[in-house]
Formats: sequence, C-alpha cells, structure tokens
Amino acid sequence: MTTPTETVGTAAGEAATPAKQIEGRSLGRIAWTRFKRDKIAVAGGVVVILLVLLAVLAKPIEAVFGLDPNEFHQDLLDANLGGIPAGDFGGMSWDHPLGIDVQYGRDIMTRIIEGSWVSLLVAFGATVLSNVIGTVLGIVAGYYGGRVDTVISRLMDMFLAFPLLLFAIAISASLKDGAFGLHGTALHIAVLVFVIGFFNWPYMGRIVRGQTLSLREREFVFAARSLGARTPFILFKELLPNLVGPILVYSTLLIPTNILFEAGLSFLGVGVEPPQASWGGMLATAIDYYQVDPQYMLVPGLAIFVTVLAFNLLGDGLRDALDPKNN
Repeated sequence: MTTPTETVGTAAGEAATPAKQIEGRSLGRIAWTRFKRDKIAVAGGVVVILLVLLAVLAKPIEAVFGLDPNEFHQDLLDANLGGIPAGDFGGMSWDHPLGIDVQYGRDIMTRIIEGSWVSLLVAFGATVLSNVIGTVLGIVAGYYGGRVDTVISRLMDMFLAFPLLLFAIAISASLKDGAFGLHGTALHIAVLVFVIGFFNWPYMGRIVRGQTLSLREREFVFAARSLGARTPFILFKELLPNLVGPILVYSTLLIPTNILFEAGLSFLGVGVEPPQASWGGMLATAIDYYQVDPQYMLVPGLAIFVTVLAFNLLGDGLRDALDPKNN
C-alpha cells in the first residue's frame, strides 16, 4: 500500500521532470531522413558528388600535377607490335596507373579525367535546357487546359516523333566547320547541349503537365485566386514549388540518359572530336585494339557504367524519399 508521503513525492518528481516537446518536421527534413536510411542511394549520391568534383576540378588537377591528356609517350610503345603498349595490362605503371593508349601512348587516367567534364557538362546543360522548356510549357498546358493544352500537347507529340539520333548526327555533321562564332570543342559541346536538350523537353513537359492537372484543383490554388492573385503568381509561386520533387527526381534520371547519348554520338564520330578526350571517343578508338589492349576499352567503359549507375541509384533514392505515400 502506497503511503501519502510516497504519493506526494512521486507527483512532485513528475512535475519536476519537463515533458518532452513534440517537434514538427518540415517536408524537406522528412525526405532527408528517408533518404539517409537508403544506404545504396547515399552511396550513389557520394559517387555523384565525387564525379562532379572531378569534372569541375579537372583542369586545376591537370595543371597542379602537370598532366597533359594529349602528351605522347612513344618510348613506352612496342614498335615491333604495331604501337602496342609495352608491358602487361596496357602499360600500367606507377606513372600511368590505368595504362596508356595504343599508337600514341597517351595516359588513359588523364584522358578519363579530361573526358569527365565533357560528359557531365553536356549532360547537365542538356538537362537544364530540357527542364526549363518542359517545365514552363507543361505547367502552362496543365493550368490553362482547353485549346492551350491541346496545342502544347500536340507540339510534344511532334517533338517526340523526331528521329533524335539521326537528327543529332545530321546537325553535328553539318556544323563541323563552325557556326555562331564558335569553333572546335566549344561548338561541338554547344551543339550537343542544344540538340539533346531541345528535343528531349517533351518528357519533362508531360510529367509537369500531369502533376499540374492535379494540383490546380487543390484548395491553395482556389485560395490564391480568391485573394486576387494573378496567373503568373499562381503558376510560379504556388504551383512550381510543389513540382520541385518530380522535377528533381526526373532530372537525376535524365542526366545519365544524356551522358549515354553524348557518349553514343562521340562513339559515332559526330560528338566531341579528337584530340579532345571524351569517353565515347575513347571507346570508338579502342574497337580496333580491344583484342590486344582490352585495358583501353575497359577503363572508359567502366567510367560510363559507374557514372550512369550512380545517378540512377541517386534518382531512385530521391524518388522514394520524396514520395509522400512512402513509409
């Protein structure tokens, strides 16, 4: 049996102990908590960050360590075997950890570093262009509906019907001699960004349009209208913030697609041209020598594989983290 003194003491102790406060969490914090639980997505994000840093710092790294992606090392080639790197595993050594290429003896690791900024610049630039066009037209089509939606939707269908690969090959081949005051690598990168980004926007446009059709019937949109908000304010201040999640997720899945597309065009000889290093161009050159020097094909192939895989894992993780129905 509990005595009155014990009861009073217990009550006093509970009163002295502060109650645990309930802390609210924003949607961004909830998404971040979900994302951190997915170890595979976190690993993909870490690899993506490292790749981006490598691409951004490619030129400074080459300058600091004295690396030249186009420097020949003819003394490391075996002239009796047609210019094949001397030594095992494609001429791997402490000075050339990933070996050297055939005929020229250029360091493969340096060319991988040099090619990283080309692939990521084209992929990010094309993705930004696709997002801007697709988001603006998609949100306009979804919000207005009617004839505006019909016109923009048919425009999307027209762009989706373009044979993009053939179109990209034709444009890249016709602008080899220079255009718009650009020449060489700058011209090829600009053409790739324009072709890939401009003709891929309907995919983003369809996603944004579908989401906008649902959001425009929500209470916060009716509230903004009742308060006299103008259409541009509703589109870009009310609807657009609620579309950041789908846009971000699709962007992380579109970037690896653009990396593969750029590599494919360079592989076909209509992308970035030599002597500028590119992963697709290295694969194209390695075709004739993969039987005698598989290292030359393996390294750029793994670079593309790891980059695409990392972006895909990151995109899957973001999709799960930003899904409000996910537990």
